[in-house]
Amino acid sequence: MKALLVGIAVAGSLLMAGQASANQALAQKSGCLACHSVDKKVLGPSFKDVAAKYKGDKGAEAKLVAKVKAGGSGVWGPMPMPANSPQVKDEDIKTIVQWVLSQ
Repeated sequence: MKALLVGIAVAGSLLMAGQASANQALAQKSGCLACHSVDKKVLGPSFKDVAAKYKGDKGAEAKLVAKVKAGGSGVWGPMPMPANSPQVKDEDIKTIVQWVLSQ
């Protein structure tokens, strides 16, 4: 029984790692990593900093999806973030935002 539980935990971890890798690849393909990094500030904030800022904010996903689509400035400093619509599909933006918030 213990071996089964360990096996399930390992399989779940591998699945989550694979999904995180796929989401990071989607962020790379969409151009996000030109200005952001998972754990370091580049031109824009790190994804971990974004997740920390919005932790516990139930409306964070919708706010960030809108911000990624329309672009903006002033939240993280004077450097503007360009709009990412229509070149990035809405469902991809939502997936990337969910991944960022999970950091």
